[in-house]
Amino acid sequence: MNVVIIGSGNVATILGRKMFLAGHEIRQIVGRHEDNAAPLADELNCGYVLTLDEINKDSDLYIIAISDSSLAEIGTELFLDKQLVVHTAGSVPKSVLEKVSRNYGVLYPLQSLRKEIKTTPEMPLLVDANTEDNLTLIYDFAKTISDKVEAASDEERLKLHVGAIIVNNFANHLYALTEDYCRNENIHFQMLLPLINETASRLNSFPPKEVQTGPAERNDFQTIEKHIELLAQNPALKKIYEVMTESIIQNVRFKVEKFKVVSDK
Repeated sequence: MNVVIIGSGNVATILGRKMFLAGHEIRQIVGRHEDNAAPLADELNCGYVLTLDEINKDSDLYIIAISDSSLAEIGTELFLDKQLVVHTAGSVPKSVLEKVSRNYGVLYPLQSLRKEIKTTPEMPLLVDANTEDNLTLIYDFAKTISDKVEAASDEERLKLHVGAIIVNNFANHLYALTEDYCRNENIHFQMLLPLINETASRLNSFPPKEVQTGPAERNDFQTIEKHIELLAQNPALKKIYEVMTESIIQNVRFKVEKFKVVSDK
């Protein structure tokens, strides 16, 4: 397909690379900042413009990869009549594009993307559209750049976006806090990396509940108290430790009670 990409950040760059490798023609990059738009256009062998007034209006597909807040205003800035337009946001409804074109939808990459990383990870794509015909077009296009494509409504996509925030952003924040803790205590965060990698790899084979370990999972309150005492000088991390510990304990109790009910039957 002939594609115009609106945006020049992480998502625009990774999708652009995937489309270029799949044989699609990137006709134009539309970006606000020349420092980002020019290098991306050069990489994808196309031209670039810095305003929507100069957009190419004769392409098959328009991919809008901009911030959620900017998407809210796109209907007052861009008018494409009947060309197929998609946005790439997880938490924004497809109807945000209804004033842009008669044909619109969503192409949401469910992955953490960084343009500095040249090796692109597995990238599931969630797709949606305002008509069945448009959904078929977007789905077929998505299959050319990802092996894992699923149709998802606004509500389903929003729920998955919440899940993505928890497992990715929240988990990484815990890593950051732990790295600070290690630095302050003069111990090496790198020693924890094999543990992080092993725990994540287990999720490819087992449900998370089945690989839960640690003192909270085995009701080892003596160890828990030692940890809480040690964290007394770090109240923020201590609070997180206590909340997470209580959550694991409650989850274990639910699992035990459910097992007892099944056994009684």
